Amino acid sequence: MKRRIAGFFALLLAAGCASGLSAQYSSPTGQFAQRVLAEHNRERDRAGIPRLAWNHRLESDAQAWAQTLAREGWLRHASRSENGGAGENLWMGSAGYYAIEEMVAAFTSERRHYRHGTFPDVSRTGNWQDVGHYTQIVWRGTREVGCAMARGAQDDFLVCRYWPAGNWMGQRPF
Repeated sequence: MKRRIAGFFALLLAAGCASGLSAQYSSPTGQFAQRVLAEHNRERDRAGIPRLAWNHRLESDAQAWAQTLAREGWLRHASRSENGGAGENLWMGSAGYYAIEEMVAAFTSERRHYRHGTFPDVSRTGNWQDVGHYTQIVWRGTREVGCAMARGAQDDFLVCRYWPAGNWMGQRPF
């Protein structure tokens, strides 16, 4: 039986990042990267906005953070100094039970609560956190993504990093 999955909203992050971050993008390597990028771009296609490029530096940073979460056994967002100002979506669920498409679908399923507006007034529920993963994925200004997974004692941890970060107060997602 599948256990309940957990997710946290995308962080509100200010601009700024380590130099050279966006110079690391290219075609994703490996089946995992190709599948996760395809799921992100499927949602962006649906929203009618430009596709994301894969960023290997974001992937590497996400891998390090996923391993940290797997060791700790719980979800928490990286601090701004730990993520270089990138946006971040997190997911965890029972180890070995979920396909990458299901993990990303946990983020994109928030579309059902989304209403177009100015952030943070973008949720039919009145709580932007109910759509924070979704809005980070479809944030028009976001151009790059890198994701990675790590397995803990009981759970898999998915970390996706986005550049530039989305979910800016006073702006429209797309």
